[in-house]
Formats: sequence, structure tokens, C-alpha cells
Amino acid sequence: MNYTVKRSKRRTVGLEITGDCEIIVRAPIKMSDSAIAAFVSQYRGWIDKKLPEAKKRAERNRAIDNSEENLRRAADETIPPLVERYSKLMGLRPVSVKITSAQKRFGSCSGKNGLCFSWRLMAYPTEAVEYVVVHELAHIKHHNHSPAFYGLIEKYMPDYKTRQKLLKIN
Repeated sequence: MNYTVKRSKRRTVGLEITGDCEIIVRAPIKMSDSAIAAFVSQYRGWIDKKLPEAKKRAERNRAIDNSEENLRRAADETIPPLVERYSKLMGLRPVSVKITSAQKRFGSCSGKNGLCFSWRLMAYPTEAVEYVVVHELAHIKHHNHSPAFYGLIEKYMPDYKTRQKLLKIN
């Protein structure tokens, strides 16, 4: 199995599969090559499970990139009205709503309650988009992922766990 080792002043060893399906091992500077190989071997099952998922995600991202203009337009037309609708329902007001090109997250809420949504989210079903909108709005009240945060989401979207699964690559 091919992997790239990146050494730095860290204390622990970590494993990452990049968007390009490359396996990266991040290791402390003084960690031996044999210890790194043993670590990779120990996580072989995890790698075998996650690598096909990463390949599917990469294929989806290539397809999405080919239709970027359409997805951007759809995001501009769809997300702000959804934010407005759920904002009124939940009684939570963001200071701003922006559409971004984020690749690793569908949405975010800043410390000042500004919401950002990736146009890539539009490649998913409407139910998933609505879930991300409610999720980010809930961060205005709870800037964490506590039980109270998920309780707030569940109050307005009882089927949120089903919707959340729509965002996962199987």
C-alpha cells in the first residue's frame, strides 16, 4: 500500500485520505519508518473501508465541478429563501448568508452569526439542504454540537437523522 509520510513537530501520528484518494500519514519527526509502517498496518481495515468512500466522493466532486455554474445558480435561488423560512420558524436571525466554494463542509456559522453554505450542497436532495440550513441556524443559539443543539434541531426537524444520512457517501 502506497502512502506519503509528512513529519512535523507533533506528538501523535495521524492518518488522512485526501480528496485525491492519497493516503497521508502525519507523524512526529523522530518516529521510525518501521513504527509508521506498523501504524498503517494496524489501520489497514479502516483504510480499506474509507478509500472506496473517498473514491466515490472524488467522482461526485468531479461531476459537481462540471456543473458548477448550474449548482451556484441553484444555491443562490434556493438557500436564502430556505434560511428566511426556517429563520422565521426558529426565531433565529443570521447577520448574513453567503454562498461559498467550500469543499469540505456544506455550511458554517461564524462567531458573529454569519452563515455560509457551499454551492456543492445543491448536488444533494432538498431534504438534505433543508437539514444543513436548520443545522447552521441552530448554531446561532448553540455554538457547539451539544445535546441541546441537537434537541433544537429535532424540535423543528424531527427526522433530522434521516436527512443527515443523505449527506453521507455510502
